[in-house]
Amino acid sequence: MVLAELEVFCSRAHAPTRRVALGDSDLPCEPAPGFGGVLLAGIVAEHVAEIDPDHIADIKLLTRELEQGQPIPQPRLRHRLQVDTVGLSAAHHRLLGDGERLWFEFDDTGAPEQQVLGAIYAAGTLEPHVIHVVMAALRKATSWAGPVGDDFIAVVAGGKRGTSFNRTAVENPTAWALGVMGFVATGAAAVAAPPTPDVVRRYRELLRKAHPDHGAQNDGAAQRIADLSEARRILTGR
Repeated sequence: MVLAELEVFCSRAHAPTRRVALGDSDLPCEPAPGFGGVLLAGIVAEHVAEIDPDHIADIKLLTRELEQGQPIPQPRLRHRLQVDTVGLSAAHHRLLGDGERLWFEFDDTGAPEQQVLGAIYAAGTLEPHVIHVVMAALRKATSWAGPVGDDFIAVVAGGKRGTSFNRTAVENPTAWALGVMGFVATGAAAVAAPPTPDVVRRYRELLRKAHPDHGAQNDGAAQRIADLSEARRILTGR
């Protein structure tokens, strides 16, 4: 299932001018960064290592200018943003999901600079109440090291490395945390955190059961403990 997608139009490698344009997109960002923000950050992380390191400062500056609604002088990264897509080649990027699993599908059509610019300009079109979170995720992506996979999704979605941040966690972090902690709720209470003392009490109980020092299996213990810690942070806000 396609959870988010972005189409970026790119000038060809030997074209006399370097250009980039935005095509169709579906970028849900509620709650921020949402599937759309995760995809945009993923596009940046996937391609930024191929860009001259001297351009990273300008990439971050561009995110802040768009975040603040400033006029954007052209070109940026030696590429000019345009509306017309005639003569340009399309690249399609997607965030896909199957059950709780998430993964990216990137298109290598065009230059890395064009993909990064496309993601940033697309983020600049988002609603004001989500753009700050999404742009922060894109800036985080500029310094990502390692595979753009599960750990990356967890970090840009607001979690930590080593946690099982999955589709539910990105779509509704509170619901994911409630599930990790074993809280069962119905109706409106299903998306509301229990009182902090109840969360802390449950966390201590489950942490004791999950720790190998108390007889739990070593296999999977680290992730289980990381999940519990992250769930506690989400539900208590600390």
